[in-house]
Amino acid sequence: MSYDLMVFETGAAPKEHKGFIEWYFRQTKWSEGHSYNDPGVASARLQAWFSDMILAFPPLNGPLAKEELPDDEGTASDYSIGRQFIYIGFAWSKAEAAYQAVVSLAAKHQLGFFDVSSSEEEVWLPGKSSLTLAHKKNPPTLLGRIKRLLRIGIK
Repeated sequence: MSYDLMVFETGAAPKEHKGFIEWYFRQTKWSEGHSYNDPGVASARLQAWFSDMILAFPPLNGPLAKEELPDDEGTASDYSIGRQFIYIGFAWSKAEAAYQAVVSLAAKHQLGFFDVSSSEEEVWLPGKSSLTLAHKKNPPTLLGRIKRLLRIGIK
């Protein structure tokens, strides 16, 4: 398992949570009809983000991957590049540094950010100088939790 994050073009994704999650699942069916290793298929902003990101977290695959792993092997990361998004798998040992780098560069390049590994499904959008939480999964209500417990057989 990896620590997974995603950046995306904000105009490509729905603005409300349910629609965004449906869009995310469509994107991760990997059905755009191209290699997901080539940054050349992505938008200009995503390509610029990628160019900055790989300085600290080099790609494991694709045309810019090196034959040998970096000295700090944990920084090598798995990028899946679509036209309107980049999905990245990081080593869990690098989760904090990866999160900071992805968020900082997403703000710099005016991209959205989805914390795929978060149980709250947090989606962030660019503001004037940083990202702002746009939406996240609503916590279940007390009634919703009771219904779930009854469905799974806990009485």
